Amino acid sequence: MPCLLVLALFLWGGNRKILRIACTSSIVKSAKHTRRHGHITAESVTAPLGCIHAAFIFVMTMYTQLYNRLSFGWNTVKIDMSAARRDPLPIIPFGLAAFAATLFALGLALGTTIAVGMLFFIQMKIILRNKTSIESWIEEKAKDRIQYYQLDEVFVFPYDMGSRWKNFKQVFTWSGVPEGNGLAWPVREDCHPYSLTIEQLKQKADKRIRSVRYKVIEDYSGACCPLNKGIKTFFTSPCTEEPRIRLQKGEFILATRGLRYWLYGDKILDDASVKGVSRIRGWFPRNCVEKCPCDAETDQAPEGEKKNR
Repeated sequence: MPCLLVLALFLWGGNRKILRIACTSSIVKSAKHTRRHGHITAESVTAPLGCIHAAFIFVMTMYTQLYNRLSFGWNTVKIDMSAARRDPLPIIPFGLAAFAATLFALGLALGTTIAVGMLFFIQMKIILRNKTSIESWIEEKAKDRIQYYQLDEVFVFPYDMGSRWKNFKQVFTWSGVPEGNGLAWPVREDCHPYSLTIEQLKQKADKRIRSVRYKVIEDYSGACCPLNKGIKTFFTSPCTEEPRIRLQKGEFILATRGLRYWLYGDKILDDASVKGVSRIRGWFPRNCVEKCPCDAETDQAPEGEKKNR
């Protein structure tokens, strides 16, 4: 039973580590998380190993205890959980409650092994590419922008050193401290520290050019899953932390991206509408708006609409 308490304490502390690992994979490089990346990856290795060891102990314990309590008849098999069939009796009692607790702990150990093991592979993928999830999304949009406008340029991600081994050595060093000071990191020879920033500015400008103007034809309260906008709109609500915006009939929206039943954009504000607010943006149902026929920008579809369908 003491090993159950140790595993419970380990899992309790491990849950916070899991949250830290999951957050790290979706944050663009920062001083705090970059310096801990190697330690978090090491923790994501030791956690599954410890749980595998605990699972092995639990399986062998249940096997030996149940084996000593089995009795075979001609047509029946009985399990007596009151005592073992051996002399002397075991030092640690193993009754029905202990069996249930051991089985529950085994499930926790296997679940933690699978969950944290998957996080370890995600972390290693990020380290070997030297690229976070957000940076991968920026690179994908850069390729789409170049292909859409058929530009004679090639976007090269500045922090990928061109070799997985070189990327690996930037995080795992003999000193335990990754390369970089939290503000500047080594970049490729054909890039400079502002290559990614320049590409993001180009994407922002391209988003404004390709935005589509819509007019609100139906009020929307800003609910996450509106019941009065249709079943499909209700069940296809975007699974994101981005806000929903309240709409009133007659307002105008600049949509920049969208799903099949939802759009994301900025509300066009005038000086008299909202005081002290420079920008209102978020998701809203597609059936609450219609394209402005006289707007020249309506020839373009919202960015990301084709991908998300």
